[in-house]
Amino acid sequence: MCSGETRTEHDLIGERAVPADAWWGIHTLRAQENFPLSGRRCHRELIIAMADVKAAAAQTNGRLGLLSAEVAGAILGAADELIGGGPLFDAVVVDALQGGAGTSLNMNVNEVLANRAEEILGGQRGLHRHVHPNDHVNLNQSTNDTFPTALKVAAIRQLHRLEKAIADLQLAFQEKERVYAGVVKIARTELQDACPIAYGAVFSAWAEALSRDRWRVFKCEERLRVVNLGGTAVGTAITAPRDYVFRVVDALRARTKLGLARAENLVDATQNADAFVEVSGILKAHAVNLFKISSDLRLLSSGPQAGFGEIRLPAVQAGSSIMPGKVNPVIAEAVGQAAMQVMGQDQIITLAAQNGQLELNAFLPLLADSLLHSLSILTQACLLFRTRCVEGLSVDEAACRASVRESRTVVTALLPVLGYEASTALAQTAATEGRSIVELVLERRLVEPDALEQLLSANAMTSLGHRG
Repeated sequence: MCSGETRTEHDLIGERAVPADAWWGIHTLRAQENFPLSGRRCHRELIIAMADVKAAAAQTNGRLGLLSAEVAGAILGAADELIGGGPLFDAVVVDALQGGAGTSLNMNVNEVLANRAEEILGGQRGLHRHVHPNDHVNLNQSTNDTFPTALKVAAIRQLHRLEKAIADLQLAFQEKERVYAGVVKIARTELQDACPIAYGAVFSAWAEALSRDRWRVFKCEERLRVVNLGGTAVGTAITAPRDYVFRVVDALRARTKLGLARAENLVDATQNADAFVEVSGILKAHAVNLFKISSDLRLLSSGPQAGFGEIRLPAVQAGSSIMPGKVNPVIAEAVGQAAMQVMGQDQIITLAAQNGQLELNAFLPLLADSLLHSLSILTQACLLFRTRCVEGLSVDEAACRASVRESRTVVTALLPVLGYEASTALAQTAATEGRSIVELVLERRLVEPDALEQLLSANAMTSLGHRG
């Protein structure tokens, strides 16, 4: 990017040489020097949302006559360019982890938009004769209201994607429920054989857990719709005209098409981050379900000869560099790792939120990075889980029939007919003689063959109680 030529810019600290062709300026330069922490830029959605916030502010300032129509239009045009990607988007370069509660990201975006707007109006980068990063792009704003607002916009957009990904995964399990409704297997409690159950019921339980996740994700958007834009530094709206305070969120709502509302108490909305903790808790709950389901699939597909071997997962890559023919449940493992990371990031979000002090939370950049990453990784995990694992899995019906035939725990299904004592004696005989319950029942004519088949049917295994 850099041509080798420089321009001189100044700030509170002094003067610095900035690459002449850089869209950013001295504030961004200092941030790059001060915060070489994660080696990652801010989350894509946060950058886009920040540009939307700047555009809404410019539009409001223009309508109120606080910016000329030309300057407001140039800032809006620059914001749209940044959102569209390309060199302007690439010029937002500050590290995701930064001191200052997000001031470095705010100023990086201010400088990029100001320099591009300056060019649109015929000026030159870095001179700011027409558009200044603070006086125009940041007019009536503070990092302390723009950054939290942008984070909420970014998170809501990510929640919409996650909700769809969960819904699609739920539907995939429901389809497996339909296909395998008639296959009976042995359930397991505490990893020991339990009573018979239909595989349709197994899939239905996973689908139902995802249904709850989908509903929780849908509802938690409400926690993020209330924003503090217009509150400026500490929520008192200092430096901002009253008309601007009451109109800027309307402009952002119209631009984003999200149901945003200005907080009734801007001071509270500026200093407290508990809403993000609540949302993160819901993401953690979804991660818990994803981990449990992926772990169950790994166990049920284990072997296949020396393990459970009831489910066949799609083979997506070779499983070993030394053992020929080995295939591992790598997608389920990857989903489990994503879930663990989200659980860990929930703790980070909790710590970042609780460490806010007085009128501001200085740790919002860490919170934002963790929350948006959790949303991204969960969305991608659901997509991969569905397309590369769940949709292609199958149940080994022969293995299930064999396990039901050989398991002594099927005697539980005979309790209504034989009673507990007789059923216990039957189980003891089967264990002692190494024979199956089904074989002994038929041999002793304890239950007629047709009745036995009915008692062990998929319908009987999933109906709400027996019918006498």
